[in-house]
Amino acid sequence: MALDTRTDRRPSFVGLMWGSTVGKKTAMAVSGIVMLLYLVVHMLGNLKIFFGAADFDAYAAWLRTIGEPFLHHEWFLWLARVVLVVAVVTHAVAAYQLSRRDIAARPVKYAHRRKRASYATRTMRWGGIILGLFIVWHILDLTTLTVNPHAAAGHPYANVVATFSTWYGDVIYIAAMLALGLHVRHGFWSAAQTLGAGSATRDRVLKTTADVLALLLTAGFVSVPVAVMTGLVS
Repeated sequence: MALDTRTDRRPSFVGLMWGSTVGKKTAMAVSGIVMLLYLVVHMLGNLKIFFGAADFDAYAAWLRTIGEPFLHHEWFLWLARVVLVVAVVTHAVAAYQLSRRDIAARPVKYAHRRKRASYATRTMRWGGIILGLFIVWHILDLTTLTVNPHAAAGHPYANVVATFSTWYGDVIYIAAMLALGLHVRHGFWSAAQTLGAGSATRDRVLKTTADVLALLLTAGFVSVPVAVMTGLVS
């Protein structure tokens, strides 16, 4: 009679964490912070467009040379893209799975309506979908230049102006940035609570920080299409 040599494999720590609600919320919080840091840097870079074509194009070229000669041309940019993609996918998958878990935990509708949540809270899921679709559009618009008919490779300033010289480019971008502001406002607060930063004494500071971050990011990003529409940038 053959002996059963199989052994039960214990799930790894990462597997246990990912399988738990706390782990998924932590993954969402950490990936959200990574994306938030990227957004701050990206917004500040976008504002260089107000210094003229030469400065903006030089900044875009510099991004491709970060780390040289230790890193090859564009390696840093691709590493940043990989980290960002991992953060976006982790955030989206965790959000979807938490949503399904929440629905499964309460299959019967509440007898009484719960307290009405804020607009940002009630639109987090739709906001995430809008931002996901916008990311695809944004890449096709200003990275691959697929949907930007007047774009030319190697001319980032002119490509941005071309994008925001169309009504649909302005509408898509501004609508997405408004959704982003709501997402950041609620997401920052949720991440702080998940990571244990919240407390009775710090809640007001955290809420104010979330509001300020959301406002500054929205205003910073929206200022670029508005500047092109009004002729300030051309």
